Amino acid sequence: MKVLAFNADLCTGARECEAACAQTWFKVQDAAKSSIRISTKDNGFSAAFCIQCGKCIEVCPTEALYYNKQGVVLLKKDLCVGCMSCVGFCPYDVMYFAPEEAIAFKCVACGQCVKACPNDALKIVEVEEASTDVWNLRF
Repeated sequence: MKVLAFNADLCTGARECEAACAQTWFKVQDAAKSSIRISTKDNGFSAAFCIQCGKCIEVCPTEALYYNKQGVVLLKKDLCVGCMSCVGFCPYDVMYFAPEEAIAFKCVACGQCVKACPNDALKIVEVEEASTDVWNLRF
């Protein structure tokens, strides 16, 4: 499956990744609409994004969430009723909700943030299966 990987040593906090993500999916420059969130941590930066663990799939009452052939968790917007079960259940707090659209959203490893990062701190990588080990995936 493909997942996003982050190298904190290369991140300078430019947050171009957040802007690219929000622009790609919501056509706005608003970090609250980004599926990747950069924050400061121990004199450096950390990134929070979906690791494709699939726990959200288990709690979706309308089966709007599913794994695609590449192992990425996707959302069928027409089935999402905006109940936010997935948002509340996500063990990594990386499933978000857009109230204006009444829909959940998350990282789908599309790579737009990777392209936007001026320091190559992000990369799309292949892993065998999602696990908590992926959360610490570095390159």
